[in-house]
Amino acid sequence: MASFNKVILLGNLTRDPEVRYTPKGSAVCDLGIAVNRVYTTEGGEKREEVTFVDVVLWARLAEIAGEYLKKGRPIFIEGRLQMDTWDDKQTGQKRTKLRVVGESMQLLGGRPGGTDAAAETAGENQPMSGRGKTSAPPKPPEKAEPDEDEIPF
Repeated sequence: MASFNKVILLGNLTRDPEVRYTPKGSAVCDLGIAVNRVYTTEGGEKREEVTFVDVVLWARLAEIAGEYLKKGRPIFIEGRLQMDTWDDKQTGQKRTKLRVVGESMQLLGGRPGGTDAAAETAGENQPMSGRGKTSAPPKPPEKAEPDEDEIPF
């Protein structure tokens, strides 16, 4: 039987990303995303429901997320579902949690504070993934005329 495991999410970060490293040195980033759904009831009333999704990113993608993402920022994630299972140490019960393993992401929106979006190294609206997609390096800032005290001769 064929199977397919693909998730596409567009939402806002619910907290700042948490980056840590495995004993072998691989970066791991945990983040939360809120995804909103607006619908109309049979009575004509508009309602909004929010779904909170836990996402894990690995390797360079995790480092990029830790560097550029902050709570409230919009983000686009593509990945796959993964079921984690463990025994609760306090109760001894078996626990499970469904989360998304991010395989690529796009940073959306402008930089906080209104700075020039072209200066963002991660690349505004550029795909980011652990499979070699990167954006062009930023242009060096233009220098003003040197001060007479800075001329070496």
